[in-house]
Amino acid sequence: MKETPLSNCERRFLLRAIEEKKRLDGRQTYDYRNIRISFGTDYGCCIVELGKTRVLGQVSCELVSPKLNRATEGILFFNLELSQMAAPAFEPGRQSDLLVKLNRLLERCLRNSKCIDTESLCVVAGEKVWQIRVDLHLLNHDGNIIDAASIAAIVALCHFRRPDVSVQGDEVTLYTPEERDPVPLSIHHMPICVSFAFFQQGTYLLVDPNEREERVMDGLLVIAMNKHREICTIQSSGGIMLLKDQVLRCSKIAGVKVAEITELILKALENDQKVRKEGGKFGFAESIANQRITAFKMEKAPIDTSDVEEKAEEIIAEAEPPSEVVSTPVLWTPGTAQIGEGVENSWGDLEESEKEDDEGGGDEAIILDSIKMDTGVEVSDIGSQEMVFHHVGQAGLKLLTSDAPIILSDSEEEEMIILEPDKNPKKIRTQTTSAKQEKAPSKKPVKRRKKKRAAN
Repeated sequence: MKETPLSNCERRFLLRAIEEKKRLDGRQTYDYRNIRISFGTDYGCCIVELGKTRVLGQVSCELVSPKLNRATEGILFFNLELSQMAAPAFEPGRQSDLLVKLNRLLERCLRNSKCIDTESLCVVAGEKVWQIRVDLHLLNHDGNIIDAASIAAIVALCHFRRPDVSVQGDEVTLYTPEERDPVPLSIHHMPICVSFAFFQQGTYLLVDPNEREERVMDGLLVIAMNKHREICTIQSSGGIMLLKDQVLRCSKIAGVKVAEITELILKALENDQKVRKEGGKFGFAESIANQRITAFKMEKAPIDTSDVEEKAEEIIAEAEPPSEVVSTPVLWTPGTAQIGEGVENSWGDLEESEKEDDEGGGDEAIILDSIKMDTGVEVSDIGSQEMVFHHVGQAGLKLLTSDAPIILSDSEEEEMIILEPDKNPKKIRTQTTSAKQEKAPSKKPVKRRKKKRAAN
C-alpha cells in the first residue's frame, strides 16, 4: 500500500511554518522530542519512544564458530525490521531502499565504530565465540527512525547480560543465571545518531524531523557521535550541497544532544538495576501509568462501610411515603387496558388502512341505498326475493332481481354471484353485449370534438 501523498496546501503550510521558525508540535528549531525508555523482564529487551516513534530492541547471543580471518573476535549482527504495524506503506517480506540504508547506517554506527569489545566475546580461539544479535522492530512510525533505532540498539546492548562460561581443556561449560550471575558486555563508548533536515536547498535547518517534515525536506544529514565529541560516522542524503560552516554547526549541535541523551540512558539503566536488586516490580507492564485507561490494574481505594445501615434508615425515614390511592384501569377497547395516569393508549385507535376500509364500506352502503331507491326493491327482504350482486371494475355494482335483472357491464364474459338465503353462492357466466352497444355511440361525440379542434 502506497503512502498517502501530501496535498499542495499541506506542503505550502509546512514550508511556510518552517520559514517562520515554527513547528506543528510546538517545538523550537533545535528541540528533540521527549525520549522515554522502558525495559522488559528479561535482560537485553527495551522499548524506546521518541515522540510517537516507537522501537523495540531485543539482544540475543549464541556460541558459534568464528570467521576465518578473525579467529579471536566475536560477531555482531544488526537487523532492523519495518512492519506494516508501524505504517501501511511498509511492505512485509521485501527489503526496500529505506530499510537497506538504515541497516547499513546502523552497522557503520555501532559495529565499525568499535563501541563493543569483540575480543572479549571469544571463548576458544578459532573454535567458539559469542555471536551477539540485535533485532530492532519498528512499532510505530512518526519520523526519524534512525535516531530511535540507534538509541534502542545501544540501550539494549548496555542492558544485556550473556551467560557465564568456563573452559577446562576442550570442554566448554555454560552456566545458567541461577548457577552464576550473567556477564554484561564490554562497551567502550555509546554512539548515538542525530538527524538534521534541510529545507529550501539548505536555507533552513531542523533537528529531529517528524514524519510530515520528512516528506517536504530537501536533504538529510545524520551524524553519529559519542559523548566525547568523537564522530563515529556521518552521512548526507538528498543530493543537496552543504557548506563547511553548516556541517560544523550541525556537529556542535549533535555534541550537545548526544550528551543529553547519554545521560538519560545511564540514568534509566541505573534505575532499572536498582529496582532489580531491591526485588521490586519491573517490566513493560509496570511501566504503564496506573491513571491511564490502558492500565492493567488500579489502586484500591478504602471505603468506610461501618455506618451504612444507619444512613440507609435515615434516607428511608426522610423519603416521602408511597401514595395509597391506586388508579383504576381505563379500558379503551376490549382486550386492552391502561393503569395509572400516563400517555393515552393508542392501541384502540384505528389505523389508516382500517379507516379506509370503513370509508369504503360506507360508500358501498350508499350505492345500495341508491339502487334500492331506483328499483324499489328492499335489500333487507332477502327471503322474498332473489338478488344478484355483480361487481364489474369501474362500471360499478350490478343488482339482479328475480323479476328483471339490471346489467351494467362492458366486458364480454363476467362472473356473477347469486346470493340466496339458504344456498351456496353460484357462479354464472353471461354474455353481455348490450352494454357495448350502449357505450359505443358515446365515444363518437368525443371523436367529432377532436376533429373540430384539429380543424380550428
